Amino acid sequence: MSGDVVHDKIHFRHDPKWSSRLAPAEGGGRLVCVACVLEMMESEDVASVRKSYALSGVSGVLKCSPGAMRELLQQDHRVSMCFTASLLGMLHTAEDTVTLEKVHQVLVQLLLELQSEVLFRFVVDEIHKQLSDQLSVKAFWPILHLLGTLVEAVPNVAHSLVTQYVPLLEHLCSALLYPDEALKASVLYVWLKLFGGSAAQSLPVAIRDRVCILLLQTLANAGSPQLIKNCVGLLWLLVQLGEAVSVMMNSPDTQIACDENQSIHTSNGQLVCQNQEQQSLDHCRLPLILKQLLLGGDEMLQVTSAKCIASVLVHSPIQYSAPFIKADVPEFLFDRLASTKSEALLWSVYSCLLLLTEDPLFFSQCHSVYGIESLVRSLKEALWLSNQGVQKQGLLLLSEILERQPPGVRLFPSGPGFAAVSEAVIAGVSSSCLLVATQGASAASALFRLNHQSRPVQYSEVEKLVEAVTNRFSELPLLSYAHRRSSRSVQWSGLSSQASRSEGFLLQALVCFQAACRLAEECASEPVLKENSFTAPSKLNQAQDTLESLCHSLLHCCDSIWIPTVIRMCERAPSAQMLQHFYSILSSQFTLLPPLMPVFANKLASSGFYRLALEHKGLLCAGNRNPDLNASCCGFLQKLSVRLLSQSDSYQYDVEEVENLLLHNLPSLCWRLSDWPSLLREAPGLQLCEYKGPRATQYCVLIILHLALQQGDRLLPDRTVFSSVLWLLHSVQEQGVCSLPRPVLRSAIYLLAVTQDKIHSLDRAPLNCISKALSSCQSFSSLYIHHPALLHFICRYPELAEKFGPLVLELWLTRQTEHTDAGVSMTDVQEKGEKRECHTEERQDKKPDTETAELLSLTEKYPAVILTLLDMLCTREAALAERALGVLEALLRGHRDYEVDLCAKLRPALLQALQRFSVEIVGHGHVHTKEAVNSLPLVLKLLCAMQASDLPLSSSYSEMDGVHFKLLYHVSNIAGKLMPTNTESLLPALSYLYCCLSLCPAHCTDRAVSMLLSNSGLMDQLQTVLSSSPSAPSLSPSACPPSSLLCCSHLLLSSLITLQRVHSAQVHKSISWSLDTAVQRLLVQKRNTDNLLLVSCLRFLQTLLDVDLVSAVVCVSTGPVLVGPRPPGVQDGALYPLGLRGTECLSTALSGLLLQKHELLLRASVNCLSSLLGFLQRKSHITAKYVVCQPWTRFLLFCLLSSGDCCLLHPAILRLITLVRGFTKSHTCHSNQLLQHSSTAVRWEPDLLQVMEAVEKRGVKELSQEAAQALGLLLTQIHSSVLQPPPTEEHTQRVRNMMEALSLQTQAESCIPSLPSNILRVGDVSVWLCDFTLTTG
Repeated sequence: MSGDVVHDKIHFRHDPKWSSRLAPAEGGGRLVCVACVLEMMESEDVASVRKSYALSGVSGVLKCSPGAMRELLQQDHRVSMCFTASLLGMLHTAEDTVTLEKVHQVLVQLLLELQSEVLFRFVVDEIHKQLSDQLSVKAFWPILHLLGTLVEAVPNVAHSLVTQYVPLLEHLCSALLYPDEALKASVLYVWLKLFGGSAAQSLPVAIRDRVCILLLQTLANAGSPQLIKNCVGLLWLLVQLGEAVSVMMNSPDTQIACDENQSIHTSNGQLVCQNQEQQSLDHCRLPLILKQLLLGGDEMLQVTSAKCIASVLVHSPIQYSAPFIKADVPEFLFDRLASTKSEALLWSVYSCLLLLTEDPLFFSQCHSVYGIESLVRSLKEALWLSNQGVQKQGLLLLSEILERQPPGVRLFPSGPGFAAVSEAVIAGVSSSCLLVATQGASAASALFRLNHQSRPVQYSEVEKLVEAVTNRFSELPLLSYAHRRSSRSVQWSGLSSQASRSEGFLLQALVCFQAACRLAEECASEPVLKENSFTAPSKLNQAQDTLESLCHSLLHCCDSIWIPTVIRMCERAPSAQMLQHFYSILSSQFTLLPPLMPVFANKLASSGFYRLALEHKGLLCAGNRNPDLNASCCGFLQKLSVRLLSQSDSYQYDVEEVENLLLHNLPSLCWRLSDWPSLLREAPGLQLCEYKGPRATQYCVLIILHLALQQGDRLLPDRTVFSSVLWLLHSVQEQGVCSLPRPVLRSAIYLLAVTQDKIHSLDRAPLNCISKALSSCQSFSSLYIHHPALLHFICRYPELAEKFGPLVLELWLTRQTEHTDAGVSMTDVQEKGEKRECHTEERQDKKPDTETAELLSLTEKYPAVILTLLDMLCTREAALAERALGVLEALLRGHRDYEVDLCAKLRPALLQALQRFSVEIVGHGHVHTKEAVNSLPLVLKLLCAMQASDLPLSSSYSEMDGVHFKLLYHVSNIAGKLMPTNTESLLPALSYLYCCLSLCPAHCTDRAVSMLLSNSGLMDQLQTVLSSSPSAPSLSPSACPPSSLLCCSHLLLSSLITLQRVHSAQVHKSISWSLDTAVQRLLVQKRNTDNLLLVSCLRFLQTLLDVDLVSAVVCVSTGPVLVGPRPPGVQDGALYPLGLRGTECLSTALSGLLLQKHELLLRASVNCLSSLLGFLQRKSHITAKYVVCQPWTRFLLFCLLSSGDCCLLHPAILRLITLVRGFTKSHTCHSNQLLQHSSTAVRWEPDLLQVMEAVEKRGVKELSQEAAQALGLLLTQIHSSVLQPPPTEEHTQRVRNMMEALSLQTQAESCIPSLPSNILRVGDVSVWLCDFTLTTG
């Protein structure tokens, strides 16, 4: 039957009990007969094929029917032994390989099936016996193969061998001495299986050591791949045993000596013992063997060799590294890196080199220099692989090499080398795996050492590395977020692990960033590196490859990314190690870019970094914990404080003292902020050292509270700070200490001032304590801090204000910021011309600067401050008095709700000052004291400012027999006594006199004008100013008075002329004035003349023309330029002293000035033209018609009407049109020429029609009151006159409708502001705006 394991010819002889059918017959089960199999195995007549088939059947039964063979064989153990023995016998008789394999298979299966200890011993004994008696080397192979298979398959066999069959093991060792490599491979196979199990631990030491020595000898001479493979496999197992490694590393580099008289086999069958000598590690064979394997082409052997090297070094890197290094193994390992992409080989080589770097010999023999390029190249390749463990291991190796490399030997002497390693590290940092990125950041930290920088230093590469590390922050899943997301344990475990890796990366990134900052500091300290003088001139990005660029990048990254990230990471669970590096990084920023540190320090302090650092100290450093973090926090706080102090003028002389105080006391200040009040309220005893001890710690707390509060960081509540500081001052004084250190006292006063708002008014006792503390300092200015709270604190309490108020106000004004727009001089007006004038009113309405505003707020709360400022103005040096004047002027301008009362308070004091000045002014106008020299012009300017702010209709002006008249009297006397060159005082004096006449009520002007006209000194002063005008040909420019003084003289004389005529006041002394000079100035010199001077000259000329150039106050002189040669003609005589030529010149000059479009100049020109035409109408109406009908008039109107609607609807332009039409229609022209000019001067179309259209476009309601009035006069004139050609009915109706709209308008709101009816300050000149209201007569 096919499939039965029986021999048909002999089966019938066998007892059925040795047969068994494994399944029912009808099912086709297999029949097995043990006796048949046994006889077939022992018979020489049975073919090997038949035997092999039978063995295959037995093997199938053992495999597919467990227990079947065991039942048959256990009937008689002798049969089992016989069956086993016959199989063992076949190992020697079987010739073909297939049969031998079947024998091996069945033997092993049978032993495993029977599980008989006796049978195991029998097999092992037979194997031992056959090895001992066998003379043929070829016969060893089947036995050894079986033994190896049994050791692998049956654990008990291995244990029995190492404990009970030591001679057999010795035979196995001896077998390795045979030259046959197949035999050696078989023996090694047995040892490989033996050492691969747990029984190797029980192996006798002598046997193990002998195996180690024989293995090295065999491997050194091995040639066949199988032998090498088995040797390497056994070596891999042995190198994991420390004792075996010690034996192999101490074996000599010689062949194992054997006595020549000994043969391979001795009488007892044992190999002669080897006579081995221990040699030094320098001649160790194992490194050479492993190096030889590295040189081979088999990658698997290379991997195993590298693993073996790593396993050897793991046991004792310091002890075993030297032989490998001296054998140049690192060199071959680096070569393997450069030539492979195998992940396994890369990992193994990285691991070997990592262990070798622990020996300084690795670096002293320059292996790092030799292999760094290969390492960098392999790293770049590895970072493209998928095995992140290989990437991490490679970066770890690079980190170790960079860390341990001696400073004297550079790894990257040139820029390209550094750029290459930088590129590799950046790739590592950018890895998607955080563990790899963390190791990349570690490598970057080591790379930032100064000895690794090339020449020139590649600052741009360093910057790229820092940016690569920084850019990873946006991907970090921070721990604080994980805390909030889920409470499930599984999900939380994953999130926690991820957050832990994030923290690890951030910590290493902080170390990296700190290393970059340290590198920048070191480069900055070496001029050669700072200048980077070796940079190639042709480098395109040379401007960016500088130390300054790197420092800017570090500061930017720190400010914008690192600070927010670390704070966010540590907000829930602060890490001491992380914060230590963080504060060190912040400290280093203060030395990198000193120019930017003021802004950076202010930003840190205002962002709460005082509180942050102090809370971390109190939380993590109390009880002498985390000393490194404490030192880092103290260093940061000290640098931040010193930087803030150095920016303050108050502390510029105390920085070193405060620095010492912080240096000695910050380390011990590890209190929580909530405990600071109790710390400040402690009463320590006297201390010998000013910088150490509990009291010094309190001083340190005060300074920190001050600096933090100065930047808006309130570490403690205001009430707590105020009471604690007050208690500390009291405690110090109770101890009898004369005074606190100056910077501490300054901080205490600042804290009291800034935190006073929520405190009730202090009693006498605490005020005395504060006063005593302030008085203890020799110089109050050394305690002063430029802060408004100090002003309010001192002035709040009369006890303090009386003693320290003037001092603090003086210091405030002394340190006040200068503002360029505080005042406008006439020189500025002359240089900037019309543009400056257009914004004059804007300047007056401009809000005062912040510091002046604080003083204004102070005066509102404490009015006594005003008198203190006035006293400063009258008694102190010029600079301080000018600042006090500026404050008082701002007070007058901006506080109109109590101006009347304010002016009433100031006038008596100013009158006393003027009386004192009148006494001090001696003959010839010289001022007797320096105080008067400085204060007189300021007092006069203040008087002018008071006039500009005081209401002209207020009760103070109702009677001139009061303070006003006295002030006028003293000012006029002083003005008459001053030297003409004292323009600083003369200018405000004349301006004041002019304003007084302008503001004076009508019923009081007679006394005022009479008093001024009777003052011959004043009249002489005015004569001097007019005679010294810039147009005088006999005077040099340096001798001419300022244009502002001439303006005031013109305006004052205009008022005197008008009022003298009104009241017929007596004139004691007249003033001479040259009319031809004035006309020449208006005609020829107007481009070089200040606009305001032109305005005042026109106003003066207008006033004289209104009185027909005849006045007792001014004696007008003329010249041939105006009236021609003598005797004058009829017209010149009628127009004398102006003359016909003068009339033409003046009208031409006025036409030119009308085109300037300057507000005051335009008004003054129209008014002067009106007065000129009135003068001509009275003197010679023919000349008046001639002047109006000139072609120039038509051209002038054309230019003005073509300048846009804004100019077209200006009140002065409307008044000019009305004026010209009035003269052209009111007289009949007697000549054709005059008739022609009369008909074309002002036309209905397009001139008047253009005006109508502009008004309709804007709307009547949008016109100013003055413009509406001027338009109404023009429309009335048009409606009542006969036009040529006459307007249409439609145009006439439009005129009527517009007149009705104007009549219905009761109160106009203008988009063009009308001039207010008060005094306008233009620089130092006061202008009464009513003098420039457009005349309608």
